[in-house]
Amino acid sequence: MSKLNKKDKFLDLSDYGRGFGRFLANQLKDTSFTPIHVTLLFGVSGLIAVYCILTNHYILAAFFIVLKSGIDAADGELARLKKTPSYSGRYLDSIFDIFLNFFLLLAIWRVTNSPFWLMLLAFFCIQLQGTLYNYYYVILRNKSIGGDTTSKIFEYKTPKALPVESQKSVNILFKIYTIVYSGFDLIIHVLDSNAYKVKTFPNWFMTILSLYGLGFQLLLIAVMLSIGWINFIIPFLIIYTLLILLLILIRKSYIK
Repeated sequence: MSKLNKKDKFLDLSDYGRGFGRFLANQLKDTSFTPIHVTLLFGVSGLIAVYCILTNHYILAAFFIVLKSGIDAADGELARLKKTPSYSGRYLDSIFDIFLNFFLLLAIWRVTNSPFWLMLLAFFCIQLQGTLYNYYYVILRNKSIGGDTTSKIFEYKTPKALPVESQKSVNILFKIYTIVYSGFDLIIHVLDSNAYKVKTFPNWFMTILSLYGLGFQLLLIAVMLSIGWINFIIPFLIIYTLLILLLILIRKSYIK
């Protein structure tokens, strides 16, 4: 099952790892590997990237950051191939993402001697950017006929476990998910509380919005690491957040 129907598909600049993700998923579809195993694998790739930053191997760090994005695309692809979508997998994926983002910025802070408060602000900013992307994208997916509805627009109630998972796992992971993400979700909802009423989002708007997708954010960090601009990553992520106001203004003014 695709996340979107054909009409709603758009050029997702953050989804460059999808080809590799599909390839990896196809290699694993007839094995005992599960989507959760793949999620754990992208977590390992992210942690290797963190280690490479701390040891000043920035090009290697960039490689493992991009690899992480490719593997990240594979868990969902494998779940669709095996027809085993799960809330546990979705929440674990998102939990890994936010902690890896924090550890990446923490490592960058460590080697650049940036003020700690500035690193925390950059972390807040990168999460707010990603939340805006996810907010609009999930709205589109839920309105797209035949699209994936595993993700909900408003995550306020523990979902009922699907046949391939336990309710206990869903309960635990949902609780962690809401703790780490609910604040960002609330901010974005306050900034554009009526977005869910929109019939659909134009493809061009979603493509621009994908500049805030996690994959593209990580690609920017990887490029800056590989060309020796590590000192600029934290301030750049903060300034990059200003695009949020422009995107919301466009949505409110032209997309009803």
